[in-house]
Amino acid sequence: MVEIILKKGKEKAALQRHPWIFSGALDKIKGKPENGDVVKVFAFDHEFLAYGYYNANSRVAVRLLEWNENQLINKSWYQSRLKQAIASRQFILSDQTNTCRLVFSEADFLPGLIVDQYADFLSLQILSSGIEKVKTELVDILRTELQPKGIFDKSDATARRHEGLPIENGLLWGENPPEFLEVKENGIRYNINIAEGQKSGFYCDQRDNRQILASYTKGKKVLDCFSYSGGFSLNSLANGAASVTSVDSSGLAVETLKQNVALNRFEESKVTTIQSDVNKQLRTFKESGELFDVIVLDPPKYAPSRSALDRAARAYKDLNRLGMLLLEKGGLLATFSCSGAVDLETFKQIIAWAALDAGKEVQIIKQFSQPEDHPVRISFPEGEYLKGLLVRVL
Repeated sequence: MVEIILKKGKEKAALQRHPWIFSGALDKIKGKPENGDVVKVFAFDHEFLAYGYYNANSRVAVRLLEWNENQLINKSWYQSRLKQAIASRQFILSDQTNTCRLVFSEADFLPGLIVDQYADFLSLQILSSGIEKVKTELVDILRTELQPKGIFDKSDATARRHEGLPIENGLLWGENPPEFLEVKENGIRYNINIAEGQKSGFYCDQRDNRQILASYTKGKKVLDCFSYSGGFSLNSLANGAASVTSVDSSGLAVETLKQNVALNRFEESKVTTIQSDVNKQLRTFKESGELFDVIVLDPPKYAPSRSALDRAARAYKDLNRLGMLLLEKGGLLATFSCSGAVDLETFKQIIAWAALDAGKEVQIIKQFSQPEDHPVRISFPEGEYLKGLLVRVL
């Protein structure tokens, strides 16, 4: 097996079980590893540190897997890791919820692998060359352990380009999922599109936050921005919202949301759907003087890396400033960031700047986070990507 020696003093993160080793920390490579090969990593003094996936194309040159030198990285190892991850989520699944994240990459010691369950189908995102190399074995294990109807590859994330991998989107095993697959989350039914939908097909990470926010929407006029397939909209309707306006730039998302309203037999007269750029639509609402009681801002990732942080901060600030200006006095703003590069304290500061620019006072009344099927390893804080605030705007 290829051996990688780190530069002197660069072993601290690995000793603390952080799974990333950057290319600048490498001193010597004994052998000629291919991208995705498992390598042995040693400190400068030749002390064994861990096994990991090597990739010459990535800034993260090695993604660490296993810190026990006596543990072989083989099919049995992968099976053990997958079974452990799946077992830890079983309490989430019930007759009310048949969708959740089963494997969450580094958090489950499988860097670059995401597995989501949608009813009888699995959706995979493979984001590292190491996982790509063992894809066939992983599909075989998942097929055996879970017996799904089909396993679909949704590896179309830009992260694959950093690993030198092509975009993949297609059936890996079994049946193709239907164009619209019905799933349940907290008793609410959704038609989702795995093949053409965003990310892996659905955003399981907002499951708890949808319920929490819905408890504040009874009898309220709600604006759901970046509504996608309608998670916040549908939960608000289920809790008795007076009206919901849902805005998304995707025609497929808007059409899916309409189907989901009908699927749950909610009053269609209470729902207004708008296909538009959210920032443009917020300005249109401002010009017309329309106000809301509750506004949800759940934008896509504005800061994919720390280098984009300044630009992202400006985008978050302007978005939230507009949202605050569209609220009735005492109204509630639920605002989120899914950018890992934006930590909670930075996000709070951005909201403070937005309030100042809007001429508003705000009170934080609740903090949102990601649910149990998106755990955060204490040695890998980068896994804590989703954060949100519920603020009262005065």
